[in-house]
Amino acid sequence: MLRNITTRNRLVGCWFAAVAVIVGSMVAMGVNVNVSTSAILLTLSLVPPVIVLALWRSAPPTVGEVLYRANTRQEGRS
Repeated sequence: MLRNITTRNRLVGCWFAAVAVIVGSMVAMGVNVNVSTSAILLTLSLVPPVIVLALWRSAPPTVGEVLYRANTRQEGRS
């Protein structure tokens, strides 16, 4: 059920929103954020969405699309 309503873009958007909430809470709590902490946060916030976008397959073709491709491919044959 969850897979039907979740898209790649929505999942990546939720990920970035979660990272923004974490960074905002860190600033609100007064955490000392130096260069190394910023680099780790940036890496941890960018790597998972890139992997999701690269590996998440698109929807499989419908029967109509498969039949259309089969019919248009046969037109070129003699």
